[in-house]
Amino acid sequence: MALVLAAEPGKRRSRGIGWDGIMIDLIEETPYRWRIEPHDGMRVPGVVFASRHLLPDAPGDLALDQVASVAMLPGIVQASYAMPDVHWGYGFPIGGVAATDPAAGGVVSPGGVGFDISCGVRLLVADATREQLSAHFEALMDAADTLIPRGVGPGGVLRDCSEQVLQEILRTGSVYAVEHGYGQPGDLTFCEDHGAVADADPAQVSDRARERGRRQVGSIGSSNHFWELQIVDRVLDRDTAEAYGLAPDTVCVMIHCGSRGLGHQICTDQLRTMVEVMPGYGITVPDQQLACVPVDSEHGRRYLGAMAAAANYGRANRQLLTHATRLAFARAGLGDLRLLYDVSHNLAKMETHHLGGEPRELCIHRKGATRAFGPGDPDLPEALRPQGQPVLVPGSMGTASWVLAGVPNAPAFASACHGAGRVLSRHAVARRVKGTALRHDLAHAGITVRGASPRSLAEEAPMAYKDVDEVVEVCHRAGLARPVARLIPLGVIKG
Repeated sequence: MALVLAAEPGKRRSRGIGWDGIMIDLIEETPYRWRIEPHDGMRVPGVVFASRHLLPDAPGDLALDQVASVAMLPGIVQASYAMPDVHWGYGFPIGGVAATDPAAGGVVSPGGVGFDISCGVRLLVADATREQLSAHFEALMDAADTLIPRGVGPGGVLRDCSEQVLQEILRTGSVYAVEHGYGQPGDLTFCEDHGAVADADPAQVSDRARERGRRQVGSIGSSNHFWELQIVDRVLDRDTAEAYGLAPDTVCVMIHCGSRGLGHQICTDQLRTMVEVMPGYGITVPDQQLACVPVDSEHGRRYLGAMAAAANYGRANRQLLTHATRLAFARAGLGDLRLLYDVSHNLAKMETHHLGGEPRELCIHRKGATRAFGPGDPDLPEALRPQGQPVLVPGSMGTASWVLAGVPNAPAFASACHGAGRVLSRHAVARRVKGTALRHDLAHAGITVRGASPRSLAEEAPMAYKDVDEVVEVCHRAGLARPVARLIPLGVIKG
C-alpha cells in the first residue's frame, strides 16, 4: 500500500489504497494516533498508534489492510489496534491487538497469536557493572558461546528430552525447570503468570509437534531471536529504574525466543482445522489467514489448550536458557543474575477489562505486542506493583533496547510495542548487506557477535528495522507505556 499523506498544515485526513483497490481513509486524531473508520464489513474502527514516519509504507506492506480486516472478526470490541512497530504479518499485522467478547460470539484466531506462540523476552540483571565486566568479557562470551544452544533444527539445554518430561513442560512451563534445578524460586515470581499458563492441554498437541519440540527444549533458534549482553546506557525514570534495579552501567542479559518448532506446528495444525470447521459455525472472514472459531466452542477450547501448552514450552525455554546464562557467568568468574521480568508478545489470553464501565472477560489477542499492565495491577509481583509492569522492548541487532513501564488507564487493553518492527524483508536486506561486512562494522562499534552465519547476520541488519528509539517515543506520547531505561549491546549470540 502506498500512503499519500497530506502535506499542508492542519490537514487531518490521509488516503491510501488497499490490496483490493478499496480506498482507506486514515484520519489523524493526534500526532501519534490514527483512525480507520468502519467500512465494508468492519465492526469496529481501526486505531494505529504511530508517527507519520512510522506508518507502514514499505512496498508490499499491507499492515493497514490487515488492521481493517481484523476489525471484521465476530465479537470484536472497541477497536482493531496497531502498535508503532506494526508491519505486515500472517492474517493479523505484527504489532496487532484485538479483543473479542465470548459472550457476544467472540472468536479466537491463531493468526492473532502467530506461529511462534509465546515468543517473548526476559531480562536478567547482573551483580556487575561495565567496569567489572571488562576483565571478564571474553571469558563470558566464550562460555556463553559454548552453553547457549541456537540455530535451526534440534539441540537444546535438555537435548533430547523424554516424552514424560515434555508433557510436564507443556503442563507447567517454567515451574518444571525451576523445580528440577534449572532456576531459582524467585524466577517464578517475576515471570508472567508465575511461569505457567493455566488450562494447558497437552492432549491437543499433535505427535508431530511433540516430536519437533522434544529435541529443542532450551534453545534460542534462529531468525530475529538472540541472547544479548547489554549495559544500561541511560535512565529516564529514576524512581522506577531504581525499583527495577537498573542503574547506569549495570550489566544485563536479554533473551528473546519462543516455542520453536513445537509452537509453529501447533499453529499449522490448528489453522488447518479451523479453515475446515469455520463454515460450520457460520463464520466468514475476508482472508483465510484470519480463520477463527468461537472462543467458547469445542474447537476454540482445543486451540486455547494447545496454545497454552506451547506458551508453557516457551516459558520453560527461556528459563532453561537463564540457567545456561548463569552457568556462563559463573564460569567467567562473574556474580549472579536475577530475573527482572519475563513477558510474552505472541499470545491470546482471557483477561478482565472494563467496557462501558462494566468488567468483561475478553479474549485479548496480542501478536507482536506486549502486555503492559499499569501500577497497582493485582497480576503483577508485589515488588513491581507500585511502578507497573516492566515492558521489554528489544531493538534491532546493534541498536538499543528499552525497558518501559505500564501506565494507568492505558489504551489498547494495556498493550505496548514489542520491538522495532521490520521495514525490509529478510531477502531484501540480504541483497543489500553483506554479513561479513556487518560483523566487521559491529565489531568496530564495540559489539561482539557469536554464532551467526553471514547470511543470518545480514538478514537482521539494523537497516531492516524501524528506529526503536522513535517507536518507544511514540509509545510514550500515545500513552501506551513510559520509558524507564535504555540499554545498549556489548555481545550478541544468534543462530
